[in-house]
Amino acid sequence: MDTTGIGVLPSQAIEAMIAAGQIAGQPEVTAAQVQPASLDLRLGTVAYRVRASFLPGKGRSVAERMSEFDVHEVDLSGGAVLEKGCVYLVPLMESLALPKGITAVANAKSSTGRLDLLTRTITDNGTEFDRIPAGYHGPLYAEICPRSFSVLARPGMRLNQIRFRNGQSILPDAALEDLHDRAQLVSGPAVISDGLGFSVDLRPEETALVGYQAKPHTGIIDLDRIAHYDPAEFWDPIYTSQGRIILDPGAFYILVSREAVHIPPHCAAEMAPYLAMVGEFRVHYAGFFDPGFGHAAAGGTGSRGVLEVRCHEAPFALEHGQIVGRLVYESMAEVPEQLYGAGIASNYQGQGLKLSKHFRAP
Repeated sequence: MDTTGIGVLPSQAIEAMIAAGQIAGQPEVTAAQVQPASLDLRLGTVAYRVRASFLPGKGRSVAERMSEFDVHEVDLSGGAVLEKGCVYLVPLMESLALPKGITAVANAKSSTGRLDLLTRTITDNGTEFDRIPAGYHGPLYAEICPRSFSVLARPGMRLNQIRFRNGQSILPDAALEDLHDRAQLVSGPAVISDGLGFSVDLRPEETALVGYQAKPHTGIIDLDRIAHYDPAEFWDPIYTSQGRIILDPGAFYILVSREAVHIPPHCAAEMAPYLAMVGEFRVHYAGFFDPGFGHAAAGGTGSRGVLEVRCHEAPFALEHGQIVGRLVYESMAEVPEQLYGAGIASNYQGQGLKLSKHFRAP
């Protein structure tokens, strides 16, 4: 295929891949799935509940590895509940025939991550989650593990997304510093080290809402219902007068970055953990930031990053202004014809602290 340069492929290049049969779908891929720098993937008609998460490994298909596990088939055609704490494997409607030189990476969509719905993409011969090598020809599968809430799923739902790359496109720190000088990537000082660091907003005000903690026992969330659920039935609000909160082991939190984030039109970004050595919590499931996020011309001035935080083995004191993650910026192969938030019904442009789109505004 023709590409316009090294970098993340924009919407128009994804559309060209669809037209060339390099991205196929049953049924056909729709225009609504194409985002500025990614493609939404759709659930198929059946889910397989499996005993454990797995990777097929080199020379093995997902289908043949499934026979090694206790498998229970769940028909999604009329809607079915995916239970909290269980692992499901869902064949996706899309398949790939990637050309040489084009790799892909997948991630959960923003609303998926904000529900603590662990969703990862698996391929035949795969040795990593969410990473697809150049030249891959074959089906795609979503591994879904609801962590906080049981969910009602149907065929065609879009829980994860895929991004395509031509060559190596990550901006080194020197280029990132130059870009920040020209385009103001974050409000306030830029902390640049293997990406652009960002911190958590836990300002010490008694009346200020700083986050949400998922309740341990809740009802089911129908993933098709938008602005439907009362947050109070699923979340406990978090306030602090000390500029600090204590994360509970096993608990899930929605917090927000202190900085406003900006992704210029010629860049894309992915959120990554800040330091592996900070081992008591993990930030983010949904990591893609599209070109135009927080960009003034696309209506995004003041867009902050929502943080999906899960605490691990021990209680952890999280402080206001503590750096908790980093954004890895990449060059686009070409500026997308449509930017995030600019007329494409983006749910989180201009956001502050915000739950997933399934919940009513508090």
